[in-house]
Amino acid sequence: MNILVIEDDEGLRTCIAKFLALKGHQVNAVGDGVTGLHLAVVNSYDAIVLDLSLPGIDGLDVCARIRSDASKDTPVLMLTGRSSLDDKLAGFDTGADDYMVKPIELEELLARLTALSKRVKAQPPQTVLKVGDLSLNLDTLEAKRANQQISLTPIALRILETLMQNAPHVVKREQLEKAIWQKKPPSSNSLQTHIHYLRDVIDKPFDKPLLHTVHGIGYRMSDATDSC
Repeated sequence: MNILVIEDDEGLRTCIAKFLALKGHQVNAVGDGVTGLHLAVVNSYDAIVLDLSLPGIDGLDVCARIRSDASKDTPVLMLTGRSSLDDKLAGFDTGADDYMVKPIELEELLARLTALSKRVKAQPPQTVLKVGDLSLNLDTLEAKRANQQISLTPIALRILETLMQNAPHVVKREQLEKAIWQKKPPSSNSLQTHIHYLRDVIDKPFDKPLLHTVHGIGYRMSDATDSC
């Protein structure tokens, strides 16, 4: 993989870069948001490791500009010392795909980057999924509800795709985690964080919820009024 590391802590930045290089990957490592954003825009990377707190431009702004200004879907894994749900949701809202709280395990970091890169490269089937007034085009990765376009991170798209493919049936938590993270699921609350973000985007701006929690089991997409 060709990986960009944007981290202002020189020790951690060097450690990550050396580890990834030893594993056979190409790495560019920089310590500020301005340089990192420039490299992310002008080059093609398989994944980006992005620190939340950066000099010049912080990680949230860098991620938002990669998505909006440069229209790039390069997977972004955000690193931070902040572990609150609000901080995580802020990262996902700007377009981050995954989130690791420091201190990190390098092997886990590489596993997550590999999984993110593989999912983005996978070719989806050419079809459109629909639940109620929500549609997801798996060819263009375009999501719409009530004819309004919805911007989603790659992980949120994968969750939505899995739920819509199985609608209106319940998808167990374990099934979702396997579909998203394969054999290396992250911390126990990661799925809940992504579901929370997905619900904020596809349900809260509209009158009727489509994403339903089946407590103790999993989640389902349904337009029915009697959903749990």
